[in-house]
Amino acid sequence: MNVIIGLLIIAIGSMGQSSSYVPIKKVKQWSWESFWLIQGIFAWLIFPYLGAQLAVPESSSLIELWQAGGALKACFYGMLWGIGGLTFGLSMRYLGVALGQSIALGTCAGFGTLLPAVFGGTDLFSGEGLILLLGVCITLAGIAVIGYAGSLRAQRMSEEEKLAAVKEFALTKGLLVALLAGVMSACFNLGLDAGTPVLEKAKELGAIELFALNPVIILVTMGGFITNAVYCLFQNVKNNTGNDYFKVSGPILLNNILFCALAGILWYSQFFGLGMGKSFFSEHPIMLAFSWSILMSLNVIFSNVWGIILKEWKGAGNKTLVVLFAGMLILIFSLVFPNL
Repeated sequence: MNVIIGLLIIAIGSMGQSSSYVPIKKVKQWSWESFWLIQGIFAWLIFPYLGAQLAVPESSSLIELWQAGGALKACFYGMLWGIGGLTFGLSMRYLGVALGQSIALGTCAGFGTLLPAVFGGTDLFSGEGLILLLGVCITLAGIAVIGYAGSLRAQRMSEEEKLAAVKEFALTKGLLVALLAGVMSACFNLGLDAGTPVLEKAKELGAIELFALNPVIILVTMGGFITNAVYCLFQNVKNNTGNDYFKVSGPILLNNILFCALAGILWYSQFFGLGMGKSFFSEHPIMLAFSWSILMSLNVIFSNVWGIILKEWKGAGNKTLVVLFAGMLILIFSLVFPNL
């Protein structure tokens, strides 16, 4: 029962993350870099800080927890993950919500799950390590099938149809960007692993286990914010979009800030849910190690649901849709495989 509860909590957070790119369409008269910076303030600073406060015992502080060790390393991995976050957003621009997230998250699932295990000395070819490896392979197989569906869609659609679904559609460029995004985004889980001393310190001081991972999450997101903020401000200067924040009218500014905040909390919900969900896997080490891949698989599933809702697959043909749904079914199977 604990495993089911944990999966449901992670799924709710994943649904939020996969919905976080929808508010982009409601932001008016701002360039991409301006939106990305403001939503990042909410997604990587404000909401993670509020979430971290839930895990700080009354007699302690965030600084005291961070002094337990691993904070700088977690933040450094966060900066590397920030590169993935930037290219992740670009993959949406070039491939759309469905295909862009599928490729990036698939790569992220594989590297983010296996690298911490390898660094921890796990033998991936026997025992629990082999189960973990097989689970990741199933996940990657599902995502590969979804990627194939995306290529079928690209072959079938005319240039006009591609641009109607995704205005800046570019398959080759998008695939390269999405792969880079996936590899670098895997550093987020490495950051969580590096922050284990902070997690243990929070538990030692009496933090509620449901929220004990949150002080580590904000370390990683702070690192990511630094990378993203530098890039976005550079783009503001380069593209003369620095006045985006001031040139719009009051109602539009309020509209943009509200939708940036909405995107931010929806994005953060995946990691808030991951921390809560993992607390239910404490007696299931395989599920605990596989939790990152579970999150990524769910993100792919829900992002493709949004892709269907947003009509990104319109005109793709029945064969393509069958392949797409087959890939989603494989991903659903990957969620329960480690527990079998």
